Parts: sequence; structure tokens; C-alpha cells
Amino acid sequence: MTNETNPPIFHGTTILSVRKNGKVVVAGDGQVSLGNTIFKSNTRKVRRIGDGSVVVGFAGATADAFTLFERLEAKLEQYPKQLTRACVELAKDWRTDRYLRRLEAMMAVVDQDVSLILSGTGDVIEPEDGIIGIGSGGSFALSAARALYDIDGLEAEDVARRSMKIAADICVYTNNNIILESL
Repeated sequence: MTNETNPPIFHGTTILSVRKNGKVVVAGDGQVSLGNTIFKSNTRKVRRIGDGSVVVGFAGATADAFTLFERLEAKLEQYPKQLTRACVELAKDWRTDRYLRRLEAMMAVVDQDVSLILSGTGDVIEPEDGIIGIGSGGSFALSAARALYDIDGLEAEDVARRSMKIAADICVYTNNNIILESL
């Protein structure tokens, strides 16, 4: 239902990160939905930032995510080669800053050594298995990635692509237009 008090809500993101055999990938679908309508099918939700050694995927409001990308890049300049510290400092700002705390997004942030989930509630979480799934289809992609992870011959990119396809087959807010960045 859409009216003055309940405006249409943008839905749709599946972000998945898989770390395996010395490689890490972040994959994101391209769909944005407004209510029950596909609004856009080729949105780029995964980006390299800084000097290219950090990959970020976002779920949530696009303008909010771009604001957070910029803030994270600034933190990485302030704390070079210290992704965890930069993310903790961003999470502190995100939670306490009057403007930032209204931003609605989650981020999967990775470099060669660490994978992190950032949220507006101040969370900076490093998953114990190196797999992250966020967004509307994130739990589907995460489940698929965990099931596929131990299959011999599947590398991080293979696991991510297959898992994203499974998520797209289940979640109506996820499509098969996958962008994948690898380190």
C-alpha cells in the first residue's frame, strides 16, 4: 500500500562475498524494485574503492551507500592498509553522527586479508567462515555459498556466481545481472 504516510519502498539487493583459497570475491545483483515494480535491472552495487585494494558491496538506499563509500574512502586515507580500523572508525561516526545515523544501508567490505559487514547500528562483524550475505536475497545466497563451499574444484568466484543464481531464482528482488569484483 502506498500513500502519504507509507511511501513506496525501494527493495532489492543481494550482496555476497566469498573468501576461498587465497581469493576473495564480492558479487551483487543489479535489480532495484519500487514496490512491486522492477525499477532498474543494471545497478552497480559492487565497487572498488581507495587504491583498488578494497571492494565494497552495498545493500540499502543508493544515495546513502554513496555517502558511506566516500566516508570509508576518507577513513582509508586516514588509516592506510588498516581496513578494520577504518571500518570501526566509520561505524563510530555512522552511529553517532546526527546526519549519518539516518542512513539506511549495509556494507560488505573486503580486502586481501579481511572480510567485514558494516551496519548503521555500529556493527563491524568479521564472519568466521569468510562468507557474507546481505540484502533482501542475502540469506539465500549465503546459504547456497555455505552449501557449495566445500565442493572440490569450485573456486571463490564459482561459488559466488552459482550462489547468486540460486538467490535470484528464489528472491523476487534479485536478478541474474551479476557484477563481481575479485581480489
